[in-house]
Amino acid sequence: MQNIGFIGTGLMGFPMAKNILKAGYKVRAFNRSKNKAEPLKDFGAEISNSIGELVKESHVVITMLTNDDAVNQVIGSDEFLNNLKPNSTVIDMSSVKQTTAVNHGKNFKSRKINYLDAPVSGGTIGAEEASLAIMIGGEQIVFESVKDILKSMGNPTLVGPVGCGQVSKLANQIIVGLAIGAVAEAVTLCEKAGADPNRMIKALSGGWADSKVLRTHGKRMIDKDFSPKGKTSSQLKDMNNILECANNYNTQLPISNLVKEMYKSLVENGHGETDHSSLYKEIERINNGKT
Repeated sequence: MQNIGFIGTGLMGFPMAKNILKAGYKVRAFNRSKNKAEPLKDFGAEISNSIGELVKESHVVITMLTNDDAVNQVIGSDEFLNNLKPNSTVIDMSSVKQTTAVNHGKNFKSRKINYLDAPVSGGTIGAEEASLAIMIGGEQIVFESVKDILKSMGNPTLVGPVGCGQVSKLANQIIVGLAIGAVAEAVTLCEKAGADPNRMIKALSGGWADSKVLRTHGKRMIDKDFSPKGKTSSQLKDMNNILECANNYNTQLPISNLVKEMYKSLVENGHGETDHSSLYKEIERINNGKT
């Protein structure tokens, strides 16, 4: 049985690590704020006091961190790199730029360390239920060697070489971000024009407009419940990364650009820590500004 190290036990990382433990794997966990990792002891995890200690004892190291800076500081550090076992595998499940993943992939390859970029979608609910969509960039042989570990957290799919996992995540976030905007406008129109938005969602069930975004985020908008499941600030980060990636390939994404500006305004108006379904409030602000 492979020893697994898990770095980053926040809102997503904690339930992901818990599900790996439930699948019977031996897991060491590390989090900068140790109190966020400690409860994993109840599920059989060992808690490491440092990144170096964790890496030294692990055949597979999984990272689930907030952004590019955090990923660079961890997997690009001497403490991390100098303690890796020969031929071990690093799986970064954070959402970062394609260029970030490619650069780390080259660095690991030069050290004869296997690497996969494996961002996820499904939010905290998917993390809890082990139903995450896991989009993976890397080599087939490496993917096959850790596929069962990944399956303990959700549904892994290899989509191409290193960096392609991040491109697929960006594609996912285009659809999610734009769909949230569409649902926010649909709910707003119903509320303004006298139709019951709850019944609208029911009426659309099974039709072309039906979706998880409509049912889940639409309900949050109707209930005005914007407690964070996926943060607005994270969605803005993703929208910026989408446009940067597109620019690298001389590609225009005009609708993504429009939605990015709406999320930017939302964050600037103090809603960065709310759920990304709070894009509804930006449409509300626009309408109030016109009255």
